[in-house]
Amino acid sequence: MSYELITMGRVGVDLYPDQIGVTLDRVERFNRYLGGTATNVAVAAARYGHRSAVITKVGDDAFGAYVRRALEEFGVDPGFVTTHPELRTPIVFCEVHPPDHFPILFYRQPAAPDVTLTTEELPLDEIHRARIFWTTGTGLSVEPSRTATLAALDAAEGTVVHDLDYRPSLWADPAEAGQWQREALRRATVAVGNLEECSVAVGDGSPAEMARRLFELGVEVAIVKQGPEGVTAFIGDREVHAAPVVVDVVNGLGAGDAFGGALCHGLLEGWDWEEIIPFANAAGAFVAAQLACADAMPTEPEVRELMANA
Repeated sequence: MSYELITMGRVGVDLYPDQIGVTLDRVERFNRYLGGTATNVAVAAARYGHRSAVITKVGDDAFGAYVRRALEEFGVDPGFVTTHPELRTPIVFCEVHPPDHFPILFYRQPAAPDVTLTTEELPLDEIHRARIFWTTGTGLSVEPSRTATLAALDAAEGTVVHDLDYRPSLWADPAEAGQWQREALRRATVAVGNLEECSVAVGDGSPAEMARRLFELGVEVAIVKQGPEGVTAFIGDREVHAAPVVVDVVNGLGAGDAFGGALCHGLLEGWDWEEIIPFANAAGAFVAAQLACADAMPTEPEVRELMANA
């Protein structure tokens, strides 16, 4: 069986408060959701009807079982989710302070199972055959997942999307982040990141200047998210810009992954970039208006409706 999309990277179980504007020390009730960039993107693509799988690793615990069951229920193949015999499946807490403050508290110590992935555990033949292979910056933060991520990128034959996904707290040495992000980008077709993430990878500058440096690494398309200024895709000499879609923000943490899943949908459907970027931008806004991440990923009609009413 070949896949339209295979993602690889961080997984987690999100425990998000159902109380808005309350600090964690005062939260009384939490909701449980599937989380993690790689899993969220795979779920988003599955919602659009694509054959998706995720490569990650969980603990030998109840949360690990939950991750596998949730993926299957969302239509994502969990067959490449392996198990660490001792480490625990990560959990993630956040505070919800709309419109733009969502502090995250990661429980990934002493290490998360997903960063213990080794090259020997990878389905390299399936990665080679996948139409899109998606990686994230977190997988580069420590060994052995750093070497495994680069090996997976080398095996990919289809479109390779690298989500910079820079989380400083997950790097043992944040100063190394730029070096290893550039190694991944040299193997990528499409780069996706916000202004801070692009700056870490290729240095400060305007979105156009950062895109030019990404091109010098071999990337064909550079997508730079600019917060309230929207998002711009640079394709050679072309620029495709989408302004923000105005919604009542509840939780912005899943917006980037919704963007990623919609991006993959557009690429798999063969859309032009002038259609992909506004659609992905609207998908991100759709999820920002909800509390959950994976559970909130939209269908295409839901995104189209939001675009029509925006």
